[in-house]
Amino acid sequence: MSHKHKVMIEKVFAHPIATNIDWKKLEHALEHFGAEIEISNSNRAKIVLRDKEIVIGLPHHGHEIADKAEVTQLRHFLEEVKLTPDTI
Repeated sequence: MSHKHKVMIEKVFAHPIATNIDWKKLEHALEHFGAEIEISNSNRAKIVLRDKEIVIGLPHHGHEIADKAEVTQLRHFLEEVKLTPDTI
């Protein structure tokens, strides 16, 4: 496992909630851990991991997810599929 992938997952779980998560780096980290990601025409990402799925909005300007609600939703999803900094 690459250290950079673990760091991206840790950033999702950071306190206070991180609002500068680079989408491309996160996408690569999630794919590294087995996620399948589909990007829709409406700039939303469907992430499927361990038979669970989540849909999040992607950044419109820049490359960083800055919406705290999206990060919180992603955090809960990762907890549900047991992909947390403690389980990596």
